[in-house]
Amino acid sequence: MEKVRPGKSGDDNAPVTRATVFRPSAVKGEAIRPGFERWIVHTDKLMAVVLDIDNGPWQQPDPPHSHPHEQIAYVAQGEVLFLCEGLEPTRLVAGDLYAIPPNIPHSIQLLSKTAKLVDCFTPLREDFLAKP
Repeated sequence: MEKVRPGKSGDDNAPVTRATVFRPSAVKGEAIRPGFERWIVHTDKLMAVVLDIDNGPWQQPDPPHSHPHEQIAYVAQGEVLFLCEGLEPTRLVAGDLYAIPPNIPHSIQLLSKTAKLVDCFTPLREDFLAKP
């Protein structure tokens, strides 16, 4: 078994190749924009992203976006409004999940002060691994 992986940091974008323990609390996450911090762990074909958001509540949802990846998200903490093409806006709380097929426009609106989401993607979000 590999030692504890702190998550994506520095040049460590390599996929997990053996059983691994992932502890986001062991290292500072990647600040991706004000109020958003993320940690990434992935194998060759599956990616998990822990996303902490601490700038809520929002008056408006994020702009809709889509991508060619399948996505399942788990609301680990907080409350969000999930907006997705073909669905009525849905209030989600800790313990809820949502699934999105490829290329479907979707977004969230943070309803609580903070939230923690765990997103899983396949194939990998190479754009998340790219160096700026």
